[in-house]
Amino acid sequence: MKLGLHRPVLDGKVNFPLCLAPMVGLTHVALREVMRDYLPAEAYTIWPTEMLNSRRIPGENLEKTPETMRAAYEPGLVPQILGNEEDAIAESVKRLVEWGAEAIDINMGCPVQKALKHNYGVALMGDPAYAAEVVRMTVKNSTVPVSVKLRAVGSTKEFDELLTFVSGLRQSGAAWVCLHPRTAAQKRRGNADWEQIKQLHKAVDFPVIGNGDVQTYDDAINMLKETGCDMAMAGRGLAARPWMMWQLGEELGFAPPAGKEGQKAPRTSEEEGAEYGKCLLRLIDRCRFYFGEDLAMRKVRFYVRTTSVWLPFGNTLVGVCAKARTIDEMIEGVTKFFEGPVEMSLRTELRQ
Repeated sequence: MKLGLHRPVLDGKVNFPLCLAPMVGLTHVALREVMRDYLPAEAYTIWPTEMLNSRRIPGENLEKTPETMRAAYEPGLVPQILGNEEDAIAESVKRLVEWGAEAIDINMGCPVQKALKHNYGVALMGDPAYAAEVVRMTVKNSTVPVSVKLRAVGSTKEFDELLTFVSGLRQSGAAWVCLHPRTAAQKRRGNADWEQIKQLHKAVDFPVIGNGDVQTYDDAINMLKETGCDMAMAGRGLAARPWMMWQLGEELGFAPPAGKEGQKAPRTSEEEGAEYGKCLLRLIDRCRFYFGEDLAMRKVRFYVRTTSVWLPFGNTLVGVCAKARTIDEMIEGVTKFFEGPVEMSLRTELRQ
């Protein structure tokens, strides 16, 4: 089965049509390392960081700052920045490329008030010329491709407005865009309007990544088929079930992930529930390795609060992690929680 990747991403390096979305508090080095265990052999995709403030990056130690810590070997890194000032962007891009970035992503989709106040994120979508200028100044100061993640316009009837906006980004040098077809006002409510992804992909001549409502590998396949987009991006759904990459890889004819030769991806609700437990224990270990005890526990608790909504008794697991006073207690509690059968739901009402 051949899906996506009609137009090359990262100069053709990318050969796998599913990637993780940048998410504050989630897309850190420990989660990326756990998720790579599920990437099919020979598959190459892009990997995000959390959103990084371009005003802060120039003064930070990128090796020790939690948001920019990276493993010794992490191909495909595409850090995401917030920014609108050329000096800060130029210095940030320079440092991130030296750090190992293979592309730079500009956030024009964040709807939180802090970003809006500084004219970052989705605020840039209110001024197409200004947004295009932010792309221009980033491309001017970058030796790697520059992409943009953006939100939708109000409805498909306003598509001309979206196309004008994206055309400006393209003319300023954007290598690809990722469209999350929910408006800023929707945040995570309501359904993502995949029709906007389809129309945009048809109308432009460079890669379009689709994002929104991808909770299973079937959702990823449906997005790729229905919209024609070049890649599907998934956020909380993929963080909750990283083996979605393995499942999709099986459908696309990829070999199993390294270390899982001869095995099949989890498929039943109980198999997925058990895998969630294994994945969580691995995440706890990696968080402790990278972040130390206290921060690791906060990171794990946030992950569990965010992803346990796919478990019927997810609130109980949240409580287990909240009560733990040490990492060892957390490991003991999680291990006990998953001693019996645990089912995992395919979907949750939490929108992606």
